[in-house]
Amino acid sequence: MAANNSVVGGELSTYKFNDRVIVVQVLVSVFLCINFLLITTLFMKDFYTAMRYILFAITLLSDSLFLIMTDFLLILSYIKISMQIWLCVIMYIVLSMYTFVTPVTLTAMTLERFVAICMPLRHGELCSTRRALHCILIIHSLSSIPCIVILSIFFASAPFSFYTQGRICSVEIFIFYKWQGHLRSAIQQLYFFIMCIAIVFCYVKIMKVAKAASGENKKSTWKGLRTVILHAFQLLLCLIQLWCPLIEAAVLQINLLLFINVRYINYVTFILAPRCLSPLVYGLRDEIFFHALKYYALCGLYKQQSSNVS
Repeated sequence: MAANNSVVGGELSTYKFNDRVIVVQVLVSVFLCINFLLITTLFMKDFYTAMRYILFAITLLSDSLFLIMTDFLLILSYIKISMQIWLCVIMYIVLSMYTFVTPVTLTAMTLERFVAICMPLRHGELCSTRRALHCILIIHSLSSIPCIVILSIFFASAPFSFYTQGRICSVEIFIFYKWQGHLRSAIQQLYFFIMCIAIVFCYVKIMKVAKAASGENKKSTWKGLRTVILHAFQLLLCLIQLWCPLIEAAVLQINLLLFINVRYINYVTFILAPRCLSPLVYGLRDEIFFHALKYYALCGLYKQQSSNVS
């Protein structure tokens, strides 16, 4: 959670920490502008009728919500404004779920590419618009499981008076015992392991089809394979995010200043960065979507220029 980057940030000088906050604001603003343009393109055309574009829209919407909320918590913690625990619980529910929505959706998008390349005759049946809506429900259900487990233990452990206290909102306030932190890490590692297996499985299967294909099919299959590779890299960054709490907990035992620096680097590298790679993997590499994106990005001038050239 972005607020975690500054929970103990009071130990640093104001000038140094202020530089970090400004960097985050610039990055978040750029990513949100890009996401807004991509979302506008998706809804202005009929892209929402295809499963891969529907899932793409889900990643953009979830990433945008996640960035806005984490940035908000980062600013609150920087200016040291606390909130009541019940309000922090609500924010934690949303952020915890959407921490997993992006990697789980990316895994679903990889499976969709696997079906398109390895099972082309059943792609229309398995990846219909109706199936996409069912897939969205499954994604959010799977993403909410870690949050349900952590909060169930928290509600059983916390006294009623605790909910009216004012604290700087961070995930640490929901951890009362060490074993709760270990359980949280175990759940995250389980998700990491399952999603890695799915990615490797799809990659191997698509590689076999690519070697056996010929002509136009071979070119199309290798293009799909390159997309899966780039997609796997993006997913890897998202999955490493699930290991960050375990690494940060170990670093905290060594040095407080090192913990603050590591947490900031983790936020920029494994939370902000993966959420700007979606446009590269699923936007710019898709020819149809790319032309639509250029049209709206240039306010219709691209289409007019193309007509003049023709």
